[in-house]
Amino acid sequence: MQVSTTNDVKIYNLSAGKSLPEWLTERKRRQLVKDDIDVRKRIELIQDFEMPAISDRVKVSRDGQYVLATGIYKPRLRCYDLHNLGLKFERCLDSEVVNFEVLSDDYNKVVFLHCDRYVEFHSQSGRYYRLRIPVFGRDMAYHHGTADLYFVGSGSQIYRLNLEQGRFLNSYNTNSPSLNCISIMPSHSLVLSGSVDGRVESWDPRQRERVGVLDCAMQCVSGGEEMTTVPQVTCLAAKDGLNIAVGTSTGQVLLYDVRSSKPVLTKDHMYGLPIKKVVYTEGGEQPMVLSMDSQVVRVWDKENGKPYTSIESTAEFNDLVLYPKSGLMFLANEQPRMQVFYIPSLGPAPRWASFLDSLTEELEESRTATVYDDYKFVTLADLQEMGLDHLIGSPLLRAHLHGYFMDIRLYKKAASAKPANALENMKKNMIKKQIEAQREGRVKIETKVPKVNKDLFIKLKVDEDKDKKKKKNAGDLLEDNRFGALFTDDRFEVDKEDETFRLINPVVSKLDKDKKKEFDRKYGVKESDDEDKNSDDSDIEMEDSDKEAESSDDDQEWTKEVKKEHRNIKSEKVVEKKLNRIQKQDQKLKKISELSKKVHHTFSEVKAGEEFKNVSEKKFKAKKSKLSLEERLEDDSGAGEIVKTETGHVMTFAAERSRQSIKKEQEDKEHREERRQVRRSAKTLKKDKLPPRFWMGKRVR
Repeated sequence: MQVSTTNDVKIYNLSAGKSLPEWLTERKRRQLVKDDIDVRKRIELIQDFEMPAISDRVKVSRDGQYVLATGIYKPRLRCYDLHNLGLKFERCLDSEVVNFEVLSDDYNKVVFLHCDRYVEFHSQSGRYYRLRIPVFGRDMAYHHGTADLYFVGSGSQIYRLNLEQGRFLNSYNTNSPSLNCISIMPSHSLVLSGSVDGRVESWDPRQRERVGVLDCAMQCVSGGEEMTTVPQVTCLAAKDGLNIAVGTSTGQVLLYDVRSSKPVLTKDHMYGLPIKKVVYTEGGEQPMVLSMDSQVVRVWDKENGKPYTSIESTAEFNDLVLYPKSGLMFLANEQPRMQVFYIPSLGPAPRWASFLDSLTEELEESRTATVYDDYKFVTLADLQEMGLDHLIGSPLLRAHLHGYFMDIRLYKKAASAKPANALENMKKNMIKKQIEAQREGRVKIETKVPKVNKDLFIKLKVDEDKDKKKKKNAGDLLEDNRFGALFTDDRFEVDKEDETFRLINPVVSKLDKDKKKEFDRKYGVKESDDEDKNSDDSDIEMEDSDKEAESSDDDQEWTKEVKKEHRNIKSEKVVEKKLNRIQKQDQKLKKISELSKKVHHTFSEVKAGEEFKNVSEKKFKAKKSKLSLEERLEDDSGAGEIVKTETGHVMTFAAERSRQSIKKEQEDKEHREERRQVRRSAKTLKKDKLPPRFWMGKRVR
């Protein structure tokens, strides 16, 4: 169950819940229901209240005991028994259903209007009779008083079929090219028809004549708005003998009094989508109107049009039915699961679902349910970026559409190990390489010394000159193309800030000092102006004389430099720990200051008979371990309760919560919030609709 609040009105989504993947076996499903608390909390008001692909129409029988719904694919009818909260029967049909009507009080007699001009009559045992109408039907209505069935479609006529006589009666000829919808007013049996040119015509079946015409298209056009097409009438609804509601293709709902040609109220959905259904509420504190398009169901006040609440769609809505005299509604939509919503402020729960009044208060869930909560959908590019493309074909990845489903725990581990801003770094490297490629055409001074790992290049170059006579040459590393990126790519550069490198650097720098001088003297490479000043002939002549003096003090200098570097690293670690400690203290003080701002001081009045005590007279409470049992019972009088019986005393105490339990509860709450933000809905994924197949003029699929 999922609860949401819109305009301070609570809306309970009884069809929301954690869904299970289709590829799981029945044994794994039962095990998951047993282990996962989220699956056990899922509430199915009506068991298997869904269709294979999408649902088209949904209706409630007149006795309120059955819900009938049609959908695809294959075209079928499903009947649900509300007293047993489950599926009663399922019946497949030959073609898709445009609309259907329940002729009896229960499910025994149903008539279907199909998309191929056929009209089928079904009884309890199955299809009873089948006939065809002259045009492709769009809507139909049944008048119980005269047993007349009215059809409208792509033609200008309203076709009448009398079920008592079993024959067609004379049609009503309208002035419109085609008709979209039809409705019958329950009080005086006026037949209302909505046309494509924005008109509503009313016919009296007793006189068989047109008694009135409403031009709704002109009322939909405002002063500064330009219309490219004529607004069509897409749906009609009648509340009583005077009030009717008209829905248009431009997303507007017009409320009329049949005694006036101008609308009493105009409500705009602001989406520009056709209105599919308009329903008047029964009972309740104030009269409401429910209007539905493919994106939203809006509930608003009938008197002034003030918005009351709304229900946003996760998939396109197709049909809406409000259970009589209650706040429970059923919605057919473009997904397998049909939606069930409950709004307590519109009306109470039905008698067969009276438990909803208590469940809605106890089992509220704050998070939004998504498809496959424990799985994450990733594409091939995502797998390659995280380095998990080698798992393709293994049980850890389940192929779906253009990507794969993987366990959310594996995804989080891989995402945490992935370097931050990897895509941005890749873009920067590509831009840098392109700029360097453009610079190659410019005139530049060639230098033999690379910029990356310069010290290593100098060492290898000197070793190459010394060992030319030997078979094994150290310079092979410089000539080998496999190691060419070692001196060109920044990723292979030695990190001189690393702790291990800093400890061995004094020894390495001393050993490579002579090689560096020899390399500078031979190749004439000068790094800076200071080296030019210090590279005189006098330094070269004194070099041989200083070698013997320095060799005796090498060991002492190396140990001193290593110890000095070790002390520097240790001091840096101490400073870093202090900074982290100060940062944590600052965060703690900020939290305390924020909590102190939320505290509101209140003044209380001293009641008669109570003794006023000054703040200075208050005594500090002693520890509970030093108090007697009588004093503890007095302190915990609010938490504990003592009940006296004939046999003795029964004492109950409320256990105190430890800090660890409070801390664990807070961590679980933060974990759930973090998990809710990471999830991404996959409800918008749709399967491609397969085209129908025909054999010998009949549809076989």
